[in-house]
Amino acid sequence: MSPRPITAIIVTYLTGPRLRESLYALLACRDVTTLLIINNGNPPAMTDWLKTFAAEHAKVQLISPGDNLGFGKAINLASRQAEEGYLLLVNPDAVIKHDAVSTLVAASEHRQRPWLLGGRIFDLHGKEGRGDRRRKLTLWRALTSSAGIDTWNLNTAPLPSGPTSVGAVSGALMLTDTESFRQLGGFDEAYFIHVEDVDLCRRAKEAGGEVIFCPDAGALHYGSTSDVSSKTVARHKAESLAYYFRKFSGNPVSLALVSGVIGPLLKWMLPARARD
Repeated sequence: MSPRPITAIIVTYLTGPRLRESLYALLACRDVTTLLIINNGNPPAMTDWLKTFAAEHAKVQLISPGDNLGFGKAINLASRQAEEGYLLLVNPDAVIKHDAVSTLVAASEHRQRPWLLGGRIFDLHGKEGRGDRRRKLTLWRALTSSAGIDTWNLNTAPLPSGPTSVGAVSGALMLTDTESFRQLGGFDEAYFIHVEDVDLCRRAKEAGGEVIFCPDAGALHYGSTSDVSSKTVARHKAESLAYYFRKFSGNPVSLALVSGVIGPLLKWMLPARARD
């Protein structure tokens, strides 16, 4: 076990039955010191089960803010209750491999803060999913990827032999430490869901830190288990992308382009391609 506490944080909103698998995998991980569950909103039966689960396991704490805070704001809330040490972020529909945490912790040694490490996300067939390793996000990459030509993700490239610097890793399986997270000011709460992890990675690199993909730290990611329509998710993603480019626009011309053209285009393209 790591000499520093490891707090796992999982945000759940209408996640469905896969949440139990995700939680039991984290509970079985001896490296995890504390498991913080943020109940952003679940049916009464699942909420009751979460209360019982937390009551039965000493290292589990349930946080119920009473509203759906969104991903980044919920993580920020939980991080303020975490011990000084490591922060492990895991999606509620992701089931970590038994050695994922120790692998990430080992890869974090001697990293330049603020550092963020991400693991490999794979599906039921063992195929690597999109988003676990990415290039730096640009307008061109956002538009082409939204149109179905993926120029942003690196999951089709050969798997590296060890920890590798990338433009961004996924918040579905991410390790950082409280010092790094505090230095970055946590997630930007202007994002409700999607792109906040990309934003955090960009800010870490711009602050002189490291963003590292660890191919040997893995998690099975079911994906699309939340009882939310794909078009709603797509709208949130489009809004987040538009905000990202407004935030990082380098001059008034690019800001005007994003606000007047690119943002509305993304908000049309992504929901149009989504299927309910």
